[in-house]
Amino acid sequence: MSAACLIVVDVQNDFMPGGTLAVPRGDEVVPVINRIAAQFEWIVATQDWHPRAHASFASSHPGRKPFETTRLPYGEQVLWPDHCVQGTAGAALHRDLAIPRAQLIVRKGYRPGVDSYSAFLEADRSTSTGLAAWLRELGIGRLWFCGLATDFCVGWSALDARAAGFEASVIEDACRAIDLDGSLERAWRELRAAGVARARSDRAAP
Repeated sequence: MSAACLIVVDVQNDFMPGGTLAVPRGDEVVPVINRIAAQFEWIVATQDWHPRAHASFASSHPGRKPFETTRLPYGEQVLWPDHCVQGTAGAALHRDLAIPRAQLIVRKGYRPGVDSYSAFLEADRSTSTGLAAWLRELGIGRLWFCGLATDFCVGWSALDARAAGFEASVIEDACRAIDLDGSLERAWRELRAAGVARARSDRAAP
């Protein structure tokens, strides 16, 4: 059987209560993830890592408001509040997140004109982060996803994992969602259709 890896997605201060793009009850995932992570040999974390004036920020589009959409060269883009700006406290991983054995941190969204939800492919759907090749080199074929947010970065990452040929499970109680205009329900429907398993933390094991 191939090795398993826990993918901890965007457990960053700006996505926590009080952050600039707070995911409701986002802080609740931290103790659950810590408990799960203790079981895994292989752990990868991701970080949103945007430059100032990133194309996905509503503030970069005069007259536009957060959560509206616009067209960028690669397609439709949700406009977000400024968040996870490189080097700021908001971009840092939550201080209570205990994953000291994580072997890799994938920083995404650092190109000024392209957003990046997925740990595997940026929003242009062609620029790779290199994560798939890294996992294959290590013989890792089974991926467990947790973090923020279920309906965006977690969901996109799990879908891309399946498209790349990995087994993928989303640990439901180790995630929280933004749920923007029904996005959570759509995400679970797409995940199920792609063959991504819906799991609970007490069943997550390498």
